Amino acid sequence: MSAAPIHSNRLPALVIQFAGDDQPAYLGAWLDRIGQPWQLADTDNGFVLPATLDGFGGVALLGGVMGANDDLPALRQAEALVRDAYAKGIPVIGHCLGGQLMARALGATVSQGKTPEIGWTPVVIDEMPLAQYWFGDVTEAHVMQWHYDTFAIPEVATRLAASAGCANQVFALGELHLAMQFHIEVDPAKIAAWLQASAAEVIAEAGQPFVQNLGQIHASTRHCIEASQRLADHIYQRWHSRFAVRGEG
Repeated sequence: MSAAPIHSNRLPALVIQFAGDDQPAYLGAWLDRIGQPWQLADTDNGFVLPATLDGFGGVALLGGVMGANDDLPALRQAEALVRDAYAKGIPVIGHCLGGQLMARALGATVSQGKTPEIGWTPVVIDEMPLAQYWFGDVTEAHVMQWHYDTFAIPEVATRLAASAGCANQVFALGELHLAMQFHIEVDPAKIAAWLQASAAEVIAEAGQPFVQNLGQIHASTRHCIEASQRLADHIYQRWHSRFAVRGEG
């Protein structure tokens, strides 16, 4: 499903960035392409998150090198905004660390996974109407992963996907909130920058069952990125469809 320009009259999106190397990438390009106003909240450069989401139509939480349990004010502030969004019916989408913060905000734990996942891995989508809402007719997707921790599923949420290395890949709260363990926002430039900056980390994890080597990640990016971004189009359209329109209420 491709995104067509719609010159949105919806309230702006708040996109929260926690680390300098984890930019919005394809998400930002998608929002620009459909004409959706958005504000980047770069907490790594001192942006102080708002106390509430009043005036925003939706929220996206990006990833980062830190852990969700780290004692960083921006992480706790982001969790407070997730709870605010849950209370007000504002759609939220979380990528990797962002998904883990959503889990914590909703009462679930985040802990070290049984194995890291680095590179492109297959994720199996559960067969249920809610999964079809968020993922369309996709039943398995190769997605970009880079994580050591994993989230438990909040009691109020439904698990939607798993991989061989991580049982909880996605959860949703109905048609409003989606938390992903993987990076659907990636583009080739973002992945190339990660591999250049963190080559030693990938090499150090060689031999782990769900870690690709540098060459495999580069090759898989060329092979998988188009389908990944088509899936991102669908997911982001679902998220965006629930934004409030200016002047509503």
